[in-house]
Amino acid sequence: MKFLFKQHRGYESDHTQFIKSLKEQNPAIEQGQREGRALLWDKAPLSLDERARQRDSAIKQQAYVYQNKL
Repeated sequence: MKFLFKQHRGYESDHTQFIKSLKEQNPAIEQGQREGRALLWDKAPLSLDERARQRDSAIKQQAYVYQNKL
């Protein structure tokens, strides 16, 4: 099986080549990606009081949202 891997060791897909060329043309893309990630995902952990406040203020939904209330 080793002979299969040697043949494809230097292979790069068209997508990988496109992304690499895009990053070479515009090096600020990676910084923009990091800033976008920080806005959406990298957040400070919530305190226990804040978690309790969010849990208590959440609106309770019925099991099937589209069913009329009985």
